[in-house]
Amino acid sequence: MRAVVNDSPGGPEVLRLAEIPDPALQADEVLIDVVASGVNRADLLQRQGFYPPPVGASTILGLECSGRIADVGRDVDRWRPGDEVCALLTGGGYASRVAVPAGQVMPLPPGVSLDEAAGVPEVAATVYSNLAMTAHLAPPEWLLIHGGASGIGTFATQWANAIGAKVIVTTGGPGKQEFCRSLGAEVAIDYHVDDFTDAVLDATGGAGVDVILDIMGAKYLDANVASLALRGRLVIIGLQGGVKGELNLGQLLIRGGTIHATSLRARSAAEKADICTQLVTEVWPLIGNGQVRPIIDDVVPVENVIRAHERLDQPDHRGKVVLSWT
Repeated sequence: MRAVVNDSPGGPEVLRLAEIPDPALQADEVLIDVVASGVNRADLLQRQGFYPPPVGASTILGLECSGRIADVGRDVDRWRPGDEVCALLTGGGYASRVAVPAGQVMPLPPGVSLDEAAGVPEVAATVYSNLAMTAHLAPPEWLLIHGGASGIGTFATQWANAIGAKVIVTTGGPGKQEFCRSLGAEVAIDYHVDDFTDAVLDATGGAGVDVILDIMGAKYLDANVASLALRGRLVIIGLQGGVKGELNLGQLLIRGGTIHATSLRARSAAEKADICTQLVTEVWPLIGNGQVRPIIDDVVPVENVIRAHERLDQPDHRGKVVLSWT
C-alpha cells in the first residue's frame, strides 16, 4: 500500500510517499481502503518529533480517515466489505489502507461526502468528549473557544450553538471574526487587538464564562482562570502556548473552578468506542439537519502532502485540511 512517511523529524519537506506492507488485520478490527485523510495539528507536531504515538500505535501520521471497508476481522459482525465509513484512529491515517478497532468506525454523517467525512471524526470526538462528557456544557451557559476558526473551533461553535449554549471565540483578524460569527459565535475577539478576559467579562456582564475550551495551555492559563464564572470549567486540549505556566490558585478557589486536561489519542480503545457511539447518536443528527456542518478549507491530493501541512500552518486557513487518495 502507499503511505506518507518521514524518515526523520523536521518541516513539511521531510514527508514523502512510499510503498509499505499492508497492516495486519486483527480479529476485532476493520480494514479500510482509505479515500481521504484528515490533517490535524497533532500530525504537524508528530512530524516535528514533538508528539510521539502511543506505545503499539502505528508510527504513520493520521488520526482520522474515511473510506470503504475492504475486510473485517473474525470477531466483527457489524460491518461488511463495501460499507462507506469514517474512523477515529490512533495513527496510520496517512495511508491507502488502515486497520482500526471496529468500535472506532462510524457510518458517514448524513449528507456528508467521503472527502468531508475524513475531517469529522477527530474534531467531533474532541469537541463532544470534552464539552459534553467532561465539562457537561448545557444551555444557556457561556462557552469560550480559543482558536475559533480552526477545525476544532468551527465544529465546537456550531455544536454549542445547536444545543443552546452561548459562544465567544478568540481568533485572528476581522475576516476570521466575521467568519466565526457566521457559524454562530455571539462574540468574536481579535486576540491581536483585544484582551480576551476584558472582552469576556464585558460580554457576560462581569460574570465570566462557564466553560473554556483551550488549545494554548500555559500562555493563557492565568487569563483563562480570570475569565471563568463561578463553578466554571477550564478544559485544556492543546499546548500551543507552552507547557509550564503559573496558576493563581486563589482565583480558582474563589470561583470554585475546575481544570481538566485531556488527550483523545491516549484514551483506550473502549473509551474511544464509547465516544464514537455517542457521536453517532447525539452529533450525527445535528449534521443531518444542517445545524452542524464540516468546514473544509482545502482538499489536497496526497501527492501534495507537503502543501497540505504548509496550508494548516498558514494564518488565513479556516476549518479542516483533507488529503485525498483518489
